[in-house]
Amino acid sequence: MIDQKNPFGLHTVTPYLMVSDAERLLQFLQHVFDAKLRGDISYRADDTVEHSEIMIGDSIIMMAEPSPQFPEIKPTSCGMYVYVNDCDKVYEKALKKGGLSISVPTDYPHGDRYGGVKDFAGNIWWIVTHNKK
Repeated sequence: MIDQKNPFGLHTVTPYLMVSDAERLLQFLQHVFDAKLRGDISYRADDTVEHSEIMIGDSIIMMAEPSPQFPEIKPTSCGMYVYVNDCDKVYEKALKKGGLSISVPTDYPHGDRYGGVKDFAGNIWWIVTHNKK
């Protein structure tokens, strides 16, 4: 069992996205999920994002842009499962902000209703509301 405490208010696992144009993704997340920037964005000398943190609900996502200092690290994409109060509303916000529909919101037997949206960087955002009482 891992029970590692940290001084930064992070959960045991914190996603760290490596994307081209991190500022654009931060803006997308702020618009779609009402995410809040956590602290200041730090930049390298070439004005690329070295580190940033954004908070969606009670979860933190870190992100940066690739650096020539570490040529083996390339932009990557991933999938995130995000609980919201109204998945239909948030799904529509994501589409209006340029997201590409992967799946329209649908009710599933386990009680979640969700749809999927792909952002410009290739990340899939599963936008979820739990409906089962």
